[in-house]
Amino acid sequence: MRRFARREWGALYTAVRTALVARGWRAVALTLGAVSLTAVFQVVQNQPWGYGLVQSIGSVRAEDPLWVALLRTPLSLFVPALDLPVWGALAQILLVFGIAEICLGRLRTLLIAYVATLAGTMYARLGIALGPDAPLGLGLPASDARVVDTGPSAAVVGLAVFVCWRHRAWLTGGLVVVAMVVEVLVKCNLAGKEHLAAIAAALVVCAAASWRQRRSGGDGGSSAGGGGGRSSGGWRRGSTRSGAPAIRS
Repeated sequence: MRRFARREWGALYTAVRTALVARGWRAVALTLGAVSLTAVFQVVQNQPWGYGLVQSIGSVRAEDPLWVALLRTPLSLFVPALDLPVWGALAQILLVFGIAEICLGRLRTLLIAYVATLAGTMYARLGIALGPDAPLGLGLPASDARVVDTGPSAAVVGLAVFVCWRHRAWLTGGLVVVAMVVEVLVKCNLAGKEHLAAIAAALVVCAAASWRQRRSGGDGGSSAGGGGGRSSGGWRRGSTRSGAPAIRS
């Protein structure tokens, strides 16, 4: 078990621990901001005066005009679902965004989170256009056009898959994918299918990054690890002798 844990999470653990020891909370400044913003949205949307405000700036539905949905999508990453406990969303953001910010850098973390969320948003429109009788269960009923998109969960799922690919945590990444598939099989709803769309988008980004690394002569994986904040300049990074990503402050 110890060898398995070292192989599965060793490089990831080393990268996170090194960054936190070297830079403290500054290594996860983006994550702390995201957690705070999500908490603020939760408080505001539960006020009589704030629900409409949050809906107008950060809630995305398939029935919205496309340009409105695209404008709202960046903030929709931080609007938690009203029918789920907010502590779950906050814990997911703190853990997954924090690890991603350290391993990928702030800009890349935001980019992948946005791509994953946007994939779910666009899938909802496609699924409703296909209708509930579409083959392979790809379609959605028209009533889902009025359902609010997933919020931070699609971004969390996409980031988790990408980070697992980056650090070769194959079992962990596979468990994330399997969990999302089981979610759809147990409760086939818009949120579950948007999570699968987010995973598909993350896998496309993984494939593009792998192709780019091969073109540039990199070996990919954990040796291509990133760093938080200013140390996230490129896809490839130096490594320590143990193979863990080098973190530069």
